[in-house]
Amino acid sequence: MKYYLTTSILYTSGRPHVGNIYEVILADVVARYQKLKGCTVRFQTGTDEHGLKIMQNAAKAELSPKDFCDQIAGGIKETLGKLNIEYDKFQRTTDEDHCAAVSAIFKKMFEQGDIYKSVYEGWYCIPCESFFTDSQLDGSEVCPDCERPLQREKEESYFFKLSKYTDFLRQHFAENPDFLVPEASRNEMIKNFLEPGLNDLAVSRASFDWGVETFDPEHVVYVWLDALFNYLTGLGYNPDKPTTELQEEFWPADLHILGKDIARFHTIFWPAFLKSLDLPLPKQVYAHPWFLFGDGKMSKSKGNVIYTEDLIDVFGAEAVRYLMLREMPYDHDGHASLETLVERYNTDLANIFGNLFKRSISMLQQYLGGQLPAEFKPNELAEQVVDLSNHVAQEVDTLLTKFHSQESLQKIWDLLRRLNKFIDETEPWVLAKKEGAEAELGQVLFVLSAGLQSAAIMLQPFMPETSRIILDTFGTEQRAFADANNFGQGLAGKKLIDDAPTLFPRLKMGEVEAKFKQ
Repeated sequence: MKYYLTTSILYTSGRPHVGNIYEVILADVVARYQKLKGCTVRFQTGTDEHGLKIMQNAAKAELSPKDFCDQIAGGIKETLGKLNIEYDKFQRTTDEDHCAAVSAIFKKMFEQGDIYKSVYEGWYCIPCESFFTDSQLDGSEVCPDCERPLQREKEESYFFKLSKYTDFLRQHFAENPDFLVPEASRNEMIKNFLEPGLNDLAVSRASFDWGVETFDPEHVVYVWLDALFNYLTGLGYNPDKPTTELQEEFWPADLHILGKDIARFHTIFWPAFLKSLDLPLPKQVYAHPWFLFGDGKMSKSKGNVIYTEDLIDVFGAEAVRYLMLREMPYDHDGHASLETLVERYNTDLANIFGNLFKRSISMLQQYLGGQLPAEFKPNELAEQVVDLSNHVAQEVDTLLTKFHSQESLQKIWDLLRRLNKFIDETEPWVLAKKEGAEAELGQVLFVLSAGLQSAAIMLQPFMPETSRIILDTFGTEQRAFADANNFGQGLAGKKLIDDAPTLFPRLKMGEVEAKFKQ
């Protein structure tokens, strides 16, 4: 089975913060999960590199727009590497093949009558690269997406006949209730855009030249028409060339993951553009909520921006992946601060998880020389753990098909807490001193080992390096996602390869705060 997913591409107007990076981590989780289910996966991310804001920021940095984008894109790729993001394609909208394809797309839409020249008069948000009519703003002069001031503009522009596709989009939403999730985003698109009817969309700019060229030397392509087609040009699509093998294999995309603030572009504009070219629509769009740090949505002007590299330096990449996924609900905004992240790290990672692994392996080495029993004979108490582990594996499997990463982690931590309780209930240190209790002790340590194995298998999409360390310690080959639902498979008679490392050393709040003040 094939599975193609993308993130929205990161805008290279400046260094991205953790709110921008969250969806790439989530997409990596989905991609790894699908691979563990046996799918052939293609995962694409990248950078959006045209538009007025980038041209302005490049000028401030005393760089050409391309050199500025090269610098930012290089930094993004470095950050994704630190986070162990396994993408297959990093698509830049300044790549020559992408630019050539977008120019051809613009020309084809014009020649078939879906693009025409007129004059645009209305409001424009430079940071969001968004156009708004007076009726959409209801007297306001601030962007409804980013809440920054809009500027009034009047210029010659080419327009896409978006209004022509109103009925098509209404029908598509009605017939495909899971096309856009969660439900709040779907309802917003229907109520605010489809029910009132769509206006034609300005799809070129003549007031600056940093963009994809068109057949008209006075105009460049509007950045959103340019950017959205990266999902196809990354598969080699160009309307003037034969269909590529990658396009045949992976289009339509199974999933676009993006922030809720750009759902309009991906579920109103993008399907209309695709319909214009008689191309299949993506199967599903997940518009995730915002990752809020401190006081509201992250913004440089508010001074509440946290950069991913800084978090990695303090917490480590595996912990950053966990913390961001654990603090972000499926359908409403996630809130975090340094205090909550340190508390979550110490509680979940250092105490519940890291300490459980260290204690279990240390006892196995000390009491049994690292050798697991040749046979598993669970008693009633052990069966409770087995049943919970298998139940959690089934639940997480279901939750991940719907991108519920936070709930998935909550379930896995339910299992880890139960394993900690199991230690308190069985007191292995007492059994080790009790004459004739060797077999019982072996069974206790088998339960702990098998529970950790199951948890590590389920955690592979979320924390791949930590999971690898645990599974390598047991020397187990059972790593497909389905193996998590087969408690203790492959562990009987196994001898540990190594002592357990300390996975997550505890952090002190004062030291963490000091590092962020440097």
